[in-house]
Amino acid sequence: MITLGINAAFHDSAACLVKDGQLIAAAEDERFTHIKHGKRPVPFSAWELPFHAIHYCLKEADIHLSDVDQVAYSFDPYLVMERPELESREVRLPLDPLAVPMTEKWKSPWDPLFHSAILNAPGMLADGYPHHLQDRLAGTSRNDERFHFLDHHLCHAASAFLPSPFSEAAVMTLDGRGETATSTFSMGHGMQLERLRQVDMPHSLGMLYEQVTKYLGFLHSSDEYRVMALASYGKPVYANIFRDMVHLGNDGGYTIDEERFAQHFGPPRSKGAPFTMLHFDIAHSLQVVLEESVLELASWLRRETGAKQLCFAGGVALNCVLNARLRDAGIFDDIWVQPASGDAGTALGAALWQDAQARGESGKAFTMEHAYWGPAFSDEEIITFLRWAKVPYRRMQDVARETAELLLQNRVVGWFQGRMEFGPRALGARSILASPIDPKMQAKLNEVKDREDFRPVAPAVLEEEACNWFQSAGASPFMLFVHQVKEDKKAQIPAVCHVDGTARIQTVNRTQHARYYDLLKAFQELSGVPVIINTSFNTLGKPIVCTPRDALECFWSSPFDVLVMGDCLIEKKP
Repeated sequence: MITLGINAAFHDSAACLVKDGQLIAAAEDERFTHIKHGKRPVPFSAWELPFHAIHYCLKEADIHLSDVDQVAYSFDPYLVMERPELESREVRLPLDPLAVPMTEKWKSPWDPLFHSAILNAPGMLADGYPHHLQDRLAGTSRNDERFHFLDHHLCHAASAFLPSPFSEAAVMTLDGRGETATSTFSMGHGMQLERLRQVDMPHSLGMLYEQVTKYLGFLHSSDEYRVMALASYGKPVYANIFRDMVHLGNDGGYTIDEERFAQHFGPPRSKGAPFTMLHFDIAHSLQVVLEESVLELASWLRRETGAKQLCFAGGVALNCVLNARLRDAGIFDDIWVQPASGDAGTALGAALWQDAQARGESGKAFTMEHAYWGPAFSDEEIITFLRWAKVPYRRMQDVARETAELLLQNRVVGWFQGRMEFGPRALGARSILASPIDPKMQAKLNEVKDREDFRPVAPAVLEEEACNWFQSAGASPFMLFVHQVKEDKKAQIPAVCHVDGTARIQTVNRTQHARYYDLLKAFQELSGVPVIINTSFNTLGKPIVCTPRDALECFWSSPFDVLVMGDCLIEKKP
């Protein structure tokens, strides 16, 4: 049984391929098109399927689209379409959307266009592909019988529970919105999910965070992670304003009042304007109330289910500060967060869920122990490209040791190894690496990547050494939790200590990524420090690099020093 999972409705377009319960490949479309998040989440973009990611998944399995048994799409338009719309089979669009009165503000007069584009996805898959991808996509016809539209939040929940290490767990999903749901609470058993409660639009903790992101001059549905970083510099001065907006029930529900930020805080910040304490304090206050709210919701879910484990997904689950607060609260004994918790992960959830339902599986066949599910390039492919591009290089005899020596020289290293990561975090396959020993390195990397000064950089650490350098640290391979840096270690790794003394760690063992682990081990042998800086291999506004060409273009157009692709070393002359 071969199942193709697709996310395309909003943003973070992605595809994944599952065969008999096993994940074969998964990737975001942005990595191939170079458009951050694949597209913007507007009705006019709903027709765009992740053709490049689909083509890659088919190529990885060495199959054609016609070999796919079923397609699972992570949005069900039938959950939101009005009866007249369904009966008439017509799409009516306003010439001036502002002139169309809407009874509910969260709905849009463009919704019919949005729904129509999704309903016609089977036809787009059959004949809307780019010409250069026809080798694996051409020659199929529209087949509605193998096409399955699935509840968006069900796909989030499935992405969290089905690949988790738990056979039984409570499941929480929090994001901006799906069809109508914004938050869901479920219980997972085996390969099944029982939804216990959901919160619907317009009440959404994810949308509240998006609204503040926009108010602070960032791009909503994109830059929420920047607000999380900004929050560390502020104080909870305005926490009561947000507390007054969020009303938690005692049954897992909540409501949120309409935002009035201009009334409380004055005009919004313009992009590029300087940051003030007002902005820091707004971000911090929002973060505090988000954490308080989620802890209350998680406490209700624990009481309701009695479960000892929690699985968590949705865009809000990418907030690693929140995740750490949830972990430290001890509400659940263990928490597993989907590394692709944003909408890209719903492609995985859709495929795993539909595969399990079709095969009637009751027990788990797959556990997601790493995130390396994207394209890889052999040394021969890399060398062929470098020769074609007339780029000087040399082959390294001991990649780990020689790269560790470069890091100790304070060289900034582009690191391109093995299969690309699935999800928003670079985890040692497409990373920029540096030494954490120099306190100036954080500022240097932000300058290299053209990022704001307040942005922290994250440490990768040997899994067996994590507890010696970071408080209460265990295995954390997906960089989804923060930990306090131990007091006696701060002076040794100052570049990865955020202003609040925390670090968003990634632990590495040799099973997950042998060459990355060997590099950390070599760096420890040379310096006594089992930690290196790992940040994503991209620059401002660009997706993480995917191919050798992407890596080389980013390297030559950015001020870092060396590029290690496979066993090839490319250096810039001083």
